[in-house]
Amino acid sequence: MSLSLTIARRELRGGIRGFWVMLLCLMLGVAAIASVGLVRSAIERALSDQGAVLLGGDAQYEFTYRRAKPDELQWITDHATAVSEVIDFRSMLATGTDPADRALTQVKAVDGAYPLTGKLQLDPPVTPHALKGEGGVPGIFLDPILADRLGLKPGDKVQLGGQDFVMKARIVREPDSTGAGMGLGPHSIVALSAIEATPLLAPGSLFETEYRVTLPPQTDLAAMKAQAEAHFEGAGMRWSDRRRAAPGAERFVQRLGSFLVLVGLAGLAVGGVGISATVAAWIERKAPTIATLRALGATGRTIRAAFLIQLASLGAIGILAGLGLGAGLVLGASGLIERALPLPVAITLDPGPLGEAALYGALVAALFALWPLSRMSRMRAATLYRDTGAGRRLPGWPTLTLTVVLLAVIVGVSAWFSGLWTLTLASLGGIAFALLILTLAAWVIRRAARAGQHLARGRPVLRAALAAIGGPRSEARSVILSLGLGLSVLAAVGQVDSGLRGAIDRDLPKVAPAYFVIDIQPDQIQPFKDLLAGMPDVTKVESVPMLRGVITKINGEDARKTHGEHWVLRGDRGVTYADTPREKLTAGEWWPKDYNGPPLASFSAKEAQEIGLKLGDDITVNILGRDITAKVTSFRDVDFATGGIGFVLTLDPAALRGAPHTWLATIYAPPQAEAQVMRDLAERFPNITAIRVRDAIARVTEALSAIARATSLAAGVTLLTGFVVLIGAAAAGERERAWEAAMLKTLGATRGAILASFALRSALMGAAAGLVAILFGGLAGWAVVDLVMGAEFRFAPVPALLIVAGGVIATLLAGLVFALRPLAARPAGVLRAPE
Repeated sequence: MSLSLTIARRELRGGIRGFWVMLLCLMLGVAAIASVGLVRSAIERALSDQGAVLLGGDAQYEFTYRRAKPDELQWITDHATAVSEVIDFRSMLATGTDPADRALTQVKAVDGAYPLTGKLQLDPPVTPHALKGEGGVPGIFLDPILADRLGLKPGDKVQLGGQDFVMKARIVREPDSTGAGMGLGPHSIVALSAIEATPLLAPGSLFETEYRVTLPPQTDLAAMKAQAEAHFEGAGMRWSDRRRAAPGAERFVQRLGSFLVLVGLAGLAVGGVGISATVAAWIERKAPTIATLRALGATGRTIRAAFLIQLASLGAIGILAGLGLGAGLVLGASGLIERALPLPVAITLDPGPLGEAALYGALVAALFALWPLSRMSRMRAATLYRDTGAGRRLPGWPTLTLTVVLLAVIVGVSAWFSGLWTLTLASLGGIAFALLILTLAAWVIRRAARAGQHLARGRPVLRAALAAIGGPRSEARSVILSLGLGLSVLAAVGQVDSGLRGAIDRDLPKVAPAYFVIDIQPDQIQPFKDLLAGMPDVTKVESVPMLRGVITKINGEDARKTHGEHWVLRGDRGVTYADTPREKLTAGEWWPKDYNGPPLASFSAKEAQEIGLKLGDDITVNILGRDITAKVTSFRDVDFATGGIGFVLTLDPAALRGAPHTWLATIYAPPQAEAQVMRDLAERFPNITAIRVRDAIARVTEALSAIARATSLAAGVTLLTGFVVLIGAAAAGERERAWEAAMLKTLGATRGAILASFALRSALMGAAAGLVAILFGGLAGWAVVDLVMGAEFRFAPVPALLIVAGGVIATLLAGLVFALRPLAARPAGVLRAPE
């Protein structure tokens, strides 16, 4: 080892010339992963440290469809130092009867103790007591988006649920907004006393009541949770506490952050191509040195150790530079990041994400440097002196085994850090598949170029370009791998984004309803139907009774513990009852009409399969504090993609007889009739809430677009890394281009013809990379839009053409820049130079 260290130290005295591609690749890949990890860590730390503020207290008791009974509220009060009651629901805010003067809002009705923790920031900075209003008219605080949409300013009057309110301030920041998740409309805040006697809280209306509490110091939250759940067993209470104040936001941040880290790994994989090429070129330059060491008796192990030490030193430089760049970018943009997030976040240098990025960099560098390094150490001195090219054969079994081990470690480490095995395997599998396709494409293109040379007789420019692509020192593999993977990720993002938008534009007018209408009281449903029946533009109206319930047990066992964290088992779900099935049965039998026996249930087939539910299983759902245990007798084909009414769980009518409930309706009408429908409903039924489907989808589309932009940014780093590798490949081939240009000049070729040949070579390789990216992007888009989202996928040609154009332009720029010096060289000087 001392001899290897001595050799490595002396070799490193020559500097890092020729290693800038490797260093830049490592730096960019590590920087991308480090920056994403630092932001993710800061958000997760804020969610954890500010749990009480985000939740609105140390703990929260939540009830659906009802408020706590007096004895329940007394128990909550007895076990807390302070209690605040908050009721959350959706409604319509109006300044007139015109649809343009109405907007959907997520209302938070609060008592005088709100907020228990944190501070509500308002503009102008009034106190929450301003909700009492003036002159008998209660006050309301509005989200700036809502105020701007309706053109409201402090002092203006609005209507909520048929009651007048006066706007007192704009909401700057709600301390507990992050824990509430994403609503369908902007927020508004009113006093609880102002809406208690209104139809907004009538029996069966859809609302959630939250009792936020502060607890005595040193309270054991786990023990308190167990005590509360035991006391409220069967009452439909859901417990939350400051340990996980915003589980939805936490899951979203974890999954999106982990996915972006995996996209960053794609950048490192592209960088690995550059690392491999750099190491191979370095070994080729060092062939005389290696041969001399072998001739002097150095073993393969000694030589390998010496070169490993050099690579480790250079890799450490690249990784440290990447950590510095990533941390510098995040800290430099910390102000922008903190202002853009909906919760207070402190960006700091967290060693965890930095260590994760460094580990990824080290593993990828070792993986891609291993093969050229192992092949070098096995060659004999005579082989290296004679430059026979034998060093390009496959390495031995120890190296192949170590390669498999490194790949397994990368997959395991990625899954460990993300905590999401399925996402990790899918993402890394996609990267591996793309690399495999790109490698095969490079091989096919080289073979096709060699086979097509005879067809180019009489076209010297084309023949020279094809000969260069198909030759033994072709850049095709490096170019297509490095550029193609970055373009593939961008193509996938573009096709998914275009596919979802296209599916919405095509299918919404034909399939989806114009409005979802909720909070229709039982005595309003017939007048509601009669009103719509008199509107000639309304093509169809569907209505069903609706309640909300929480699936708590399956076969007597806790549902989430025995059947996983499926979305159906998280939180409350819509529940209905029916005499006859609305959807096609896929298994089992429906109950008879006028059935009056033990409760029976029908479940959505797809969701039942996902959670492992079988016919005959008992399912317990808590509705309005009452546990109803029903036997599953059938499964239904529920298609949520149509935008129409669809319930996971349907019970027989007798099971819910007498339970307070409201009705849900969907209204089908052409876009030009939507305004009149809204106007007539607002005049007749001011308490109901009409959710315009186009607006709801627009909010979801906006969220998907934000994710697409973040993914595109991460993919941009991958593309930038690929461009670095591309430039490195062009620079490494400069000597071959000089020799080629000299030969062609000697044979009478003009500079223009030689330059055209170089340009055509680059354009063909760039086009090949772009075409493979289009293939991969199209497959990814089809898989996400068709298989995952259940929508019709149509290929988007514009993003595809831009991808091909980008590939051609990138390779042209890289190729032509490094063709200028070979073209300027004099043939005699090049041809007389020693090889």
